[in-house]
Formats: sequence, structure tokens, C-alpha cells
Amino acid sequence: MGSIISIKEVLEKYIEGCQAKVKMSTGCMIGKAVLAGAMIAMGAAGSSVAAHTVPDVGMARLAAAVVFPMGLMMVMLLGAELFTGDCLVAMSGFDGKHKIGSIIRVLVLVYVGNFVGATLVAWLVSMSGQWEYSGGMLGAYTIKVAMGKVGITFSEGIVSGILCNILVCGAVLMAMCAKDAAGKLLAIFFMIMLFVTSGFEHCVANMYYITAGLLAMNNPEYAELAMNTYGYTVQQLNQLNVLNYVLINLVPVTIGNILGGVVFTGAPLYYLNKNKGGSSKEDKNKEEKKNVMAYTKIPADPAS
Repeated sequence: MGSIISIKEVLEKYIEGCQAKVKMSTGCMIGKAVLAGAMIAMGAAGSSVAAHTVPDVGMARLAAAVVFPMGLMMVMLLGAELFTGDCLVAMSGFDGKHKIGSIIRVLVLVYVGNFVGATLVAWLVSMSGQWEYSGGMLGAYTIKVAMGKVGITFSEGIVSGILCNILVCGAVLMAMCAKDAAGKLLAIFFMIMLFVTSGFEHCVANMYYITAGLLAMNNPEYAELAMNTYGYTVQQLNQLNVLNYVLINLVPVTIGNILGGVVFTGAPLYYLNKNKGGSSKEDKNKEEKKNVMAYTKIPADPAS
């Protein structure tokens, strides 16, 4: 147990740390968010390389899942700001330390920054020649991944987003439970590997995957290879567009990620641990009063 910090202590530490997030300047917040979006996108790009020639769906997801966690590892150790993990900032609202307006400001700025960072990396990858791997198959696979993401229903996007962010927020808190870097990296690796293998939806990762698919579609060779390899028709490929990107995937997945982080992870962990975790001011005041009474002799009442 010496190498682990209890979840109660971690929650208290996280809530105290939210003060820095809320007070951070707009420029600094967006800058850190751009870095996080880029880091997640690089993990996503690497995961596509690992999976693009694996024919079995389960093994392809597993291959991608071994690489993808590197993105969150960079985010956690380098102090960047990721929207999905920052949904836990809601706990500072539960604790009465910050108003909902301050929390929403943090999430909006981080979301915008993540979008910029992920989109920028998608564009850079498209310019790098990477999609020529395996005779252009990586370009075709990039289209396939994006097609799968704009092919889900609204309700599937919400539920898959919920399940994703339960695991992502769990990874963030478990990493904080570890006292050394190795423990933090292991906690992140296995939790994120589970979400990627399961195929759950992460809004920031999708900012890369779908943007990359849209860019790959601009290359007729990749589009034709996707049709020949995966059986798409021209009409089906036309469904991969900006409108479907936003309405069919990004909106429901973002809603699901928020629910997963705030309602399904942050709220239960906070309310199940707050009374014994020492995170409320009232509990701290009671404890301090008890300590003072234990070491202070109260003079006898002269009237008694």
C-alpha cells in the first residue's frame, strides 16, 4: 500500500488542483489543450498504422489498443489539458468550490483547443506520406475507420461515449493513485487499452480519425482502394462529410463523454467518498475542533 495513494486522498487532491485550472488564463488553457489534442491524435495515428493490415477485427482493435494509450500518457506526464479527463472538474462544483460557469469555461476552452490540436495533426499526417504505407492501404484504412464512426446512430454515440469516458476518467484517477511514473503509466495503459479494444467512442480521438478520413477521401487512389477492399459504394463514401462528422458522431459522443465523466464517474466517486475523504470544509472544521478540544483543558465552570 506504500506505493498507492487512496482514492479519497486523490479526490481531495484533484479538487484542490481544480483551482489552478479555473484560474488559468485563456491563452494558457487553450495552449495546453492544443497540445493534448495533438498528443491524442498522434496516439490515434500510430494506432491506425498498427492495425491497418490486420484482417481480424478483434486482433486489429487489440493492435491499435497497444499503441493508442501513448497519447494519454503524454497528456498526464506533460501537464496538457484533455477534455474527457477534465470532465472530472465537475467534482469541484459538487464540493462547492467553483460555480458551474467557471467549470463550463474550462471545458469549452479545452474542447476548442483539443479540436485544433487533433485537426492540425490530421493535416500534418496527410502531408507526411504516411498513408502510402502498404501500397496506400493505410489511406484506405483511414477512410474505413472514419466511415465506421459516421455510421453509428445518435444513441449508440451517446452510450459508447459514456462507456469510453468511464474508463478514461478511471485511468486519470488511477494514475493519480500511483506515486511513481511507472505506476501511472501502467494504470493508463491497461484502462485505455480496454476502451480502445472495446471500440468505445472518444470525442477527441474522433477529431483526428474523422478529419483524417475526410482528408484521405481527397485522394482518389485511397477512395478507390477503400471501395475495392472494403466494398464501399460511391454513395456510401459520400456519407463521410463534415455534416455527418459533427451531427452523427461528434455531438452524441461528446454528450456521452460528458455524462460518462460527470454523472457516471465523478459524481458517484465524490459522493461515496466525500464524508470520509475530508474533502468538505465542514468535515475539516469538525476534525480541527476535535483536535483542539483534545489538547485544550477547559476550566471548570465557577458556578458549578
